[in-house]
Amino acid sequence: MFELRLVGIGMGNPDHLTGSAKQALQTSDVIFIPQKGSEKSDLVASRRYICERVLERQPRFATFDLPRRDPCQPDYLKRVDIWHDEIANLWFETLNKKLPGGGTAAFMIWGDPSLYDSSLRIAERLKPLVDGLKVKVTPGLTAIQLLTAAHSIPLNDIGAPFMISTGRQLREQGWPEGCDTLVVMLDGDCSFNQLDGENYHIWWGAFLGMPNEIVISGQLHECADVIKNTRQKARKQHGWIMDTYLLKRQK
Repeated sequence: MFELRLVGIGMGNPDHLTGSAKQALQTSDVIFIPQKGSEKSDLVASRRYICERVLERQPRFATFDLPRRDPCQPDYLKRVDIWHDEIANLWFETLNKKLPGGGTAAFMIWGDPSLYDSSLRIAERLKPLVDGLKVKVTPGLTAIQLLTAAHSIPLNDIGAPFMISTGRQLREQGWPEGCDTLVVMLDGDCSFNQLDGENYHIWWGAFLGMPNEIVISGQLHECADVIKNTRQKARKQHGWIMDTYLLKRQK
């Protein structure tokens, strides 16, 4: 019998973990830590540091290298679909290797497992391979919550909706119709640059809730270049960056 726990850890600050998250990690037989290459080794170290800080006893870790998406596959959705199949097979192999008699394995998920994270979809692919697999989710702080907290702003206007999207969607489809407030995630290309900056206000943040947090806000046409340059320098310094931003269309 296997139980797979997907535990939200916020942006990597030990203080971001809820009591439920700490309990889920503390009582797991093994914590799986995927590796994404040497340039992102800090992400592995951050997960280990969190456990050192918040858990009463140090857990058993199992690391493995994640496969990379095939750049030769032109169809984005198909490329991701193939990639998720490869990861599910890797999870299956790792479960059988590290827990041959069954048990509880946990993944530490940045932000929350339900928001722009594929762990739940991959876990669904694992179910046909593992009889009786139980999947349990422990929610965590999202980048959106930490962004609005860092800027001390509400997410929505009174009685108004908001939309969450991606940089790719903004680049390919432009500003969504009927939307005044847009949260953009997973944008490594600063897609806000294609908008008429005089018509939008932006709140941007990177490494949110961490000691090296960076936040910038203002009229988009005044902030766009500052954000791009700041982002580039931070990514070069750390080897990776986690950032997101909120845009509001001026009425």
